[in-house]
Amino acid sequence: MSGNSFGVIFRFTTFGESHGQAIGAIVDGVPPRLSLTEADIQMWLDKRRPGLSPFTTQRQEPDRVQILSGVYEGMTTGTPIGLLIANVDWRAKDYADLLTAFRPGHADYSYWKKYGVRDPRGGGRSSARETAMRVAAGAIARIVLGSSVTIRGAMIQLGTQTIDRTRWDWTEVPRNPFFCPDPVAVHAWERCLDSVRKRGSSIGAVIEVTAEGVPPGLGTPVYDKLDADLAKALMSINAVKGVEIGAGFSAATLSGEENADEMRISQEGRELFLSNNAGGILGGISSGQPIVARLAVKPTSSILTPRRTIDIYYKEKEIVTRGRHDPCVGLRAVPVAEAMLACTLADHMLRQRAQCG
Repeated sequence: MSGNSFGVIFRFTTFGESHGQAIGAIVDGVPPRLSLTEADIQMWLDKRRPGLSPFTTQRQEPDRVQILSGVYEGMTTGTPIGLLIANVDWRAKDYADLLTAFRPGHADYSYWKKYGVRDPRGGGRSSARETAMRVAAGAIARIVLGSSVTIRGAMIQLGTQTIDRTRWDWTEVPRNPFFCPDPVAVHAWERCLDSVRKRGSSIGAVIEVTAEGVPPGLGTPVYDKLDADLAKALMSINAVKGVEIGAGFSAATLSGEENADEMRISQEGRELFLSNNAGGILGGISSGQPIVARLAVKPTSSILTPRRTIDIYYKEKEIVTRGRHDPCVGLRAVPVAEAMLACTLADHMLRQRAQCG
């Protein structure tokens, strides 16, 4: 199977399956002499790991990361960094009824048609379990970027319920299980998702990620546009079905006058943008403004409502997806989206240094 790596200079490759013994990653291109410990990675993994609230899967995975290589006495050596996370709470028996049947909305059918073989236990390689290693790689990417770049993410919509952006408060995000910046919306979301969970269904979400302090000049104007690579990074996350940057699709409703991010000179003698419809990227190159992207996450396909499907013998049947699943996968996708933004920026920052010094 190809396509297990992401990035050009800052590049990581993941391996492992949902119900295998472990998942892991090799992170290459990390500069030497950077301070790195397992604790630096664990703090971000703890934001993503399952079982932290009644609104996520109750699979109890501690997601304790081990650094196997590339670090000596707390410092990166410039060699590939090997990372490993053991799977400790997997239940293959939950998928006994799915050995031959395809779960609607999952990768089961397309995966089987492509490879002729698949691991039915939680989706195997196509499972969102793999994203833990993206978060681990993203933790290292943040160190490469340095403290001047701040990457944050929040859920801004649950189903049809959106936040009030006038109440946006970043300090509220780590205080609730939704990564929601609107303290008022949290209460309505709790009632909504509790109802969804109790009836064995699922719901979608919209996530917004931002990066502040990104220097201008990252990216190139043709095929390696920063926004093109960022869109690929975010679209590669499980269950993501749409990505927009800056004004995104709403830019189609604006006039040229409204959409143009006008510029002036500040009192300090620096460039000053009067708006940020471009989302911090102009012509594929970072402008120095905050980078803003949003991603739409579909409802979790694993639900308790019987769904019609077929099996590998082309027989029609109905199935129910049992096991432990997220009623809204968007919750745990927030730290994953942050990680992919960090990895994209770290890669482009190292590429910029290689070309322009």
